[in-house]
Amino acid sequence: MRTGMKRREFLQLTAAGSALYLGGSGALAFGADAAKGSPLVSPGCRGTKVKVARIYMANPAGLWPKPNLNLQEEIRLYGSEFAKLKPELSDVEFVVDELVTSADQVQSLKQRLADADGVLVVHLTLGIMPILNEVLSAGRPTMVFAVPYSGHEWAAFGSVRKQEPGAKMECILTSDYKQLAAAIRPFRAIHHLREAKILNVTSGSFAEYADSMRDKFGTEIKQIDAKRMVDAYHSVKDSEAQAESDRWIAEAVEVVEPSKETIFKSCKLALAFERLLDEEDATVMTVDCYGTMHGPLCQSYAYPCIGFTRLNDMGLGGICESDLPCAMTHILFQGLAGKPGFISDPTVDEANNSIILAHCLGTTRMDGPEGPAAPYKLRCIMERQEGAVAQVKMRVGQKVTQAVLVGADRLPYFTGAVIDAPDVDRGCRTKIAVEVNGDVKRLWENWSSGLHRVTCYGDITQDLARFCRFKEISMVNEAV
Repeated sequence: MRTGMKRREFLQLTAAGSALYLGGSGALAFGADAAKGSPLVSPGCRGTKVKVARIYMANPAGLWPKPNLNLQEEIRLYGSEFAKLKPELSDVEFVVDELVTSADQVQSLKQRLADADGVLVVHLTLGIMPILNEVLSAGRPTMVFAVPYSGHEWAAFGSVRKQEPGAKMECILTSDYKQLAAAIRPFRAIHHLREAKILNVTSGSFAEYADSMRDKFGTEIKQIDAKRMVDAYHSVKDSEAQAESDRWIAEAVEVVEPSKETIFKSCKLALAFERLLDEEDATVMTVDCYGTMHGPLCQSYAYPCIGFTRLNDMGLGGICESDLPCAMTHILFQGLAGKPGFISDPTVDEANNSIILAHCLGTTRMDGPEGPAAPYKLRCIMERQEGAVAQVKMRVGQKVTQAVLVGADRLPYFTGAVIDAPDVDRGCRTKIAVEVNGDVKRLWENWSSGLHRVTCYGDITQDLARFCRFKEISMVNEAV
């Protein structure tokens, strides 16, 4: 059961007044700058807090890091470090915040641990293994954070992780207190997936997949029929759609093929997406645009591409072609990195060990809703020669991670760096050439589970690995 403020209320607060109300209708006209100023990693979890149990583990008789260590002083030191990370942790609620000095104390906390998205245990002294073992017995995703000299237990952590109940334990052993924020990222992804609601505009069947995602992650996927989508389209005032259309045209580097009427209709559908997400208290929209919705929605009214770009720029989700695995991966990336995904149809170039990732739909804020906007042209969909899309110039030199969640238990991935953003009249509109970390020949030989994958800015493999351990997912680098 989801609790907390509605998505509209949450976005109103986090946009810090940057949203404009048009025509007194109460419909939020967000646009590219709407979510800027939000202190949260992503507004995609509808205003509910990430629940973390924070436990400081200590043995008062421990001799490391020194005899008679002042435990309260140590906790105050950590408190000052957490305070420095407040912008990154402003969506976090510490539902347990305790100094624990014996395994017996953990027993009284078990019920509260069960309500947490994850447990962060801070290792203070030598002699904490009984406490840690009792925490692990609760079966919750558990992150151990230890600075140098905390104790000698690190020597056993590797073996503990290989057996129950330590299989859901991850460790960060570092002197860098900023990694306390990284320790919580996988908990945030778990939370986002559980809170997410995906609207799938299609007449096709996906019940089995939806059931498996709900059972594994808690994600809800709801079917929306053509009539309801069309009704939402007609409910948007022309004045609102015109204002949105004018903004897209004004901010474009160039308008190449699409007419003003095509852009207007695309923006009207974009505002209808937001209206429907608001009505359903949902976070992600996808449309069967090349299948069951091609005639009744795309050809009769508008293609969804600008609407998807707009949602991604806001920190929500707009996903092509009713691709539910990509929708799940997009939510995962948002939870871990606060950044949207770029879905692509790849093609390989062994000449420079690269894979070219192409799709007509581009997202201008690949750094997240608070990041800078990339330049874009307004183009038609390449293979259809109709509709309107944002052809985005993505950043050369940027490290990227590409992955897709296959079923509920496998995640193939690879990493690389953008070496080019081709603007050629072949393939889809938005393109990046990524030099692969590894062997691109090995990558295509190992490729499986369809064409689409999702790419986000940054090398987030450590965060992905921690999440995958907690959720019992096999993570496979296909390029090595």
